[in-house]
Amino acid sequence: WDETHFGKMGSYYINRTFFFDVHPPLGKMLIGLAGYLSGYDGTFPFQKPGDRYEQHNYIGMRGVRLSLLDQVRGLFSLVPLLELSKSLPAALLTAFILIFDTGCITLSQYILLDPILMFFLMGAVLSMVKCNNCADRPFSASWWFWLSLTGVNLAGAMGVKFVGLFVVLLVGLNTIYDLWDLLGNLSLSLVVFGKHLLARVLCLIVLPLALYTAIFAVHFAVLNRSGPGDGFFSSAFQSQLIGNNLHNVSIPE
Repeated sequence: WDETHFGKMGSYYINRTFFFDVHPPLGKMLIGLAGYLSGYDGTFPFQKPGDRYEQHNYIGMRGVRLSLLDQVRGLFSLVPLLELSKSLPAALLTAFILIFDTGCITLSQYILLDPILMFFLMGAVLSMVKCNNCADRPFSASWWFWLSLTGVNLAGAMGVKFVGLFVVLLVGLNTIYDLWDLLGNLSLSLVVFGKHLLARVLCLIVLPLALYTAIFAVHFAVLNRSGPGDGFFSSAFQSQLIGNNLHNVSIPE
């Protein structure tokens, strides 16, 4: 059933048809983008589970996650575990288990948000661990890169599903511990500590919020045609949708 639902959402993006859904839009936009780039024209109705795709090109929406995200997810698990455990056999075993896990393989065969969500979750953990390993080189180019990438992955996780809040909590607790440790370092001045605090506010709060907002800006810019989600929004909003009965009608504030 979920593939029917999210496949239809991807078709809405290709057709630029407005809809309403409980999840943030990033994952569905990426599904639509994968279908568009692979030649899917957005005409399959996705009415019920089990319907045959026939001549419709669904390979992109299914196959991109199976071939790309699964392999990258294995790399994302290999690197942080190697950094944390310093054991190559343990890291390789974990990556092998994740890549060939039956549940992960099954999820990745269908048009679902979960593989995309796991990509950003594990990306956030990877960049967080790499940033921690740059603690002896604060404010270096690599330190800024991994700290910023952590913020990007946090926005990605939250932009796919709200359960991405759990990785936000993980990174937040790690950041609090890191700042508490820096505050207790008497060799650091308050000015330097302030720079550390400001850097984390910019990269782990401001940047993710800006990207999260930008995701919705793209969402509303793409979906400019009337669709099944119109009724959830105000008359003034509906007047901006092409094909709506209120399109271009003057709505008093």
